[in-house]
Amino acid sequence: MTAAPPAPIHVYFALLPGSLVLDWAGPAEALRIANQALAAQGLPERFVQHFVSPTPQSVTSVGAVVAGLEPLPATLPRPAWVVLVGLAGQHIRVDSEEARALLHWLRGLRPAAGTLELVTVCAGAVLAAHAGLLTGRRATTHHQHLEELAAADPRCDVVANRVFVSDGAVYSSAGVTTGIDLVLHRIAAICGPALAAQVAQAMVVALRRGPDAPEFSPFLQHRDHLHAALHRVQDAVGQQPQADWSVPAMAQVAHTSPRHLTRLFLEHAGIAPLQYLRRIRLATAEAALQSGRNVTQAAHMAGFSSDTQLRRAWHQFGRGGTPSRQAPGRQRGPAQNAEY
Repeated sequence: MTAAPPAPIHVYFALLPGSLVLDWAGPAEALRIANQALAAQGLPERFVQHFVSPTPQSVTSVGAVVAGLEPLPATLPRPAWVVLVGLAGQHIRVDSEEARALLHWLRGLRPAAGTLELVTVCAGAVLAAHAGLLTGRRATTHHQHLEELAAADPRCDVVANRVFVSDGAVYSSAGVTTGIDLVLHRIAAICGPALAAQVAQAMVVALRRGPDAPEFSPFLQHRDHLHAALHRVQDAVGQQPQADWSVPAMAQVAHTSPRHLTRLFLEHAGIAPLQYLRRIRLATAEAALQSGRNVTQAAHMAGFSSDTQLRRAWHQFGRGGTPSRQAPGRQRGPAQNAEY
């Protein structure tokens, strides 16, 4: 029996007058492009976007009016995200009628990982703090609002100098473009790092990390270039690492010769095509081991011809010990990293 597709995630962007356009438009575009990439693969879309507000229209930070806003919903489907964004001005005012209505609605939320998650961009964290949603949690915000966040909820562990911070069902980012970084991180966790990299490249943005993150996922490395044919090959390899790849097979995807493809990889990605393939296969095998598969199963899923070939790649790329099942708590990829 074919498994039912996962339920779509309903994403609610809560907008007040003066909301910073880039805080919500950037993440919304990332989710739209993710849906588009999934549809191109014949997969169902994962994100349904809603733009909600206490009023049916709102003037944004740049003066443009957003109309047709949905009312704050009485109930939320599961799974769902609520996204709070920053507002224009040095301080976040919560004494307006619209702000009071939003805070009243927020106080009724009970964030829980995987069912109802809270995402804040920039000073959206201050709104969450006023609603009591950050008590006992770690969170960050724009550097100009760090003290304001601490004052709004002294029981919130305010973290500075981070691109974003995750704490259970609550995700907070430092502001403006870091909201895109955070949403790319969530797309990677839900749809896979290969698709997140595809979205990042479509948006021509770099995937960034905070100072405490140990490493990028191999799916995101070697992709800070703008060569369309090379991205097409990297997308194909990332989506089907177990396929019978060779340099000529990759060259067919790029519509070029094997020799020219090798030159493109070295010039634009800084790595040879087969070396890139081994890195992707190793990352796939490592993820399989972390999910409880044995070495033979992981090798097959990743496209290695044998356990021996997997072990050889494991040592070649500096992995410690030998490949074996790993407990979820030992994961090292982006799904486990709390911060970028």
